Amino acid sequence: MSLRQHRATAGWTGWLNGFILCCSILLSSLSLRAQDPSNSPAWKHAEHLRHGINASEWFAQSRDYSVQRLSTYTTLDDIALMHSLGFDHMRLSIDPAIFDCRGPWQDCDRVKMLDQVVAKALAEQLAVIIDIHPNDQFKHELSSDSNAVEKFRLLWGRLAAHFAGSNPEMVFFEVLNEPEERDPYRWAGVEQRLLEEIRHQAPKHTIIVAGGRYSDIGDMVMLPQFNDGNVIVNFHYYEPHLFTHQGASWGVPFWIDVKDVPYPLTPDSAQKPVSQQSDWTAKWQLTEAGLEHWDVARINEEMRFAADWAKAHNVPLTCNEFGVYRNFSDPAARARWITDVRTALEQNHIGWTMWDYRGGFAVVNKQDGTTKPDDQVLHALGLK
Repeated sequence: MSLRQHRATAGWTGWLNGFILCCSILLSSLSLRAQDPSNSPAWKHAEHLRHGINASEWFAQSRDYSVQRLSTYTTLDDIALMHSLGFDHMRLSIDPAIFDCRGPWQDCDRVKMLDQVVAKALAEQLAVIIDIHPNDQFKHELSSDSNAVEKFRLLWGRLAAHFAGSNPEMVFFEVLNEPEERDPYRWAGVEQRLLEEIRHQAPKHTIIVAGGRYSDIGDMVMLPQFNDGNVIVNFHYYEPHLFTHQGASWGVPFWIDVKDVPYPLTPDSAQKPVSQQSDWTAKWQLTEAGLEHWDVARINEEMRFAADWAKAHNVPLTCNEFGVYRNFSDPAARARWITDVRTALEQNHIGWTMWDYRGGFAVVNKQDGTTKPDDQVLHALGLK
């Protein structure tokens, strides 16, 4: 081969190799783009979860799931009201006991009513989160019994198949509310297994995942990178609990005796509730909460941190529980807290779902057959 032929051949070979390399880079780029979670339907579907409401104590958190109560506690008319008030989605808490039916689900009155509720919400242009919301005993069994996990997987398989024909842009599957699992590694494995079962039965629907324990921001940041691009990550926000849960009869025992906790909560504003306490644990917790300066700046920074985490992990984010127990909180302070949290969420492009529609944290008052929206809370939520 002459030197000229060698150079020509070398030139052709170099061009060919360069062309192949460019194609390889392009194909790799396309492959990565196809796998990029930001191209997932979850990002588009998350736009339906901007400002929602929790339909609590209806299909969950009750000992009475009779047809009579299910048809009257909250009604189809309430769903229409949710839409007219400006909410764009409803998180529907569902106790697994709802599915304890003798015979096929299509013959079970409770499941029929559930189907009617979902259908009504969709007709009102409300997206629906199917939120499995069991009691504490159910969750404790999940944390210690592999058989309980397997039964739950099978239940999710049936449930996902049941709703697989629904609009995947408007119906979401939430794996489990506040797992109360203290081992984040065990919960990561359990949640991945449940996610896989849901995905097998409902390939197009977006799945909502959350951290263990009570699904706060600290639990969220311990989540793994799931092997599924079509997911939304969720967290709950009730900080500081001494304000949002003052007077509550559940949770920490001394909460029930805590009253007159203000917001913002600072060293000065904490002095009055501290002086009213005889329990030294309560005194200390209130003093600490005041020193932590719970105000709009603190809340803004916490939401910014959550948004930064989601951005780093390239996942859409939602906060589908936040609120203030209304029985013992000052209405004006409650409204200020809701305003600050809602605004911080929106400024950080995080969708939200307030807790709740008509329970202890409610946005409406239902009494003697009439339903009256709480205008102060609606204003705090930026709604009509």
